[in-house]
Amino acid sequence: MKKKVKLFVTALLFIPALGFSQVDSLSRKLDSLHKVKDSTGVQLNDINPAAYNENTNLTFNSYFVLLASDIKQEFTKPLHMRGRDWINFGKFSAVLFATSFADKPVQKFAVRITKQSSALRSASHYITNFGASYETYTLAGIAAYGLIFKKSKMVTTTLLATQAYLAGSAMENTVKFLTGRTRPDYYKAANSKFLGPGFYTHAKDSNGVRRYASFPSGHTTVAFAAATVFASEYKDKPLIPIIAYTAATLVGMSRITENRHWTTDVIAGAALGFLQGKNVVNNYHRYAKIKVSEHIKNPISLNLQYINNQFVPELVYHFN
Repeated sequence: MKKKVKLFVTALLFIPALGFSQVDSLSRKLDSLHKVKDSTGVQLNDINPAAYNENTNLTFNSYFVLLASDIKQEFTKPLHMRGRDWINFGKFSAVLFATSFADKPVQKFAVRITKQSSALRSASHYITNFGASYETYTLAGIAAYGLIFKKSKMVTTTLLATQAYLAGSAMENTVKFLTGRTRPDYYKAANSKFLGPGFYTHAKDSNGVRRYASFPSGHTTVAFAAATVFASEYKDKPLIPIIAYTAATLVGMSRITENRHWTTDVIAGAALGFLQGKNVVNNYHRYAKIKVSEHIKNPISLNLQYINNQFVPELVYHFN
């Protein structure tokens, strides 16, 4: 599964290059707008259902252009961080470091209570799958519902959630490779260790099965990435953010009770997923503003109608 995701994400990076000049133009416009803020100092996104229409819907090309832009922005973010960004990063690092002293005690407690309860083991295994295959099915179901009942906002939000899922997976796999942290169930590691990139080349358990790195939690990253998209797009409906973040939190906790991740892996994954979800949402709304602007600038379009066995040109004026 991990290898398939990596190959798929890698392929996505090259798809926009196969597009047309309009795709290249959109890429440049997104790049030029990625730092633009509204008068309030933050980006204000229009989440009114009417804002999701034929002008702002994602096409095949725009989906992959936005995805490539998402990934580009997340990997180049350190190059554009300012004072406040570094201060926030420092605060989070301090919290993560302090929490790391609780990694081993929490892990021992989680393993003990899970072994004592078959119900907890069953629930933990079921919930953890929502950060993997079950989440894919859930997103597909939501998208199908939106298509059937013609709910453009729901379809667009689900597509954005898949972008956050893929972009988040690309980032967490990169961090995993660089840190090479041993998992709590890695038989060679009595304690948490950061072995660096070399961990991927030799880490196998007692059964000879390849063990992937632990930091951050991939399940938690993609769960929070998708949850943040839904929470942001439907923040006007308080119940949806509550459901989305509760589900993502349960996925993160299950990774601890499954003895697959340390507490700090889960916290880092949640933060990474949240930031990626926000980036995807903001990138889409910048795209929407571009498309609306283009539509306003070009209210007149040329169209061809096939009438009485002949093509008839017509001018169409779009009222705003």
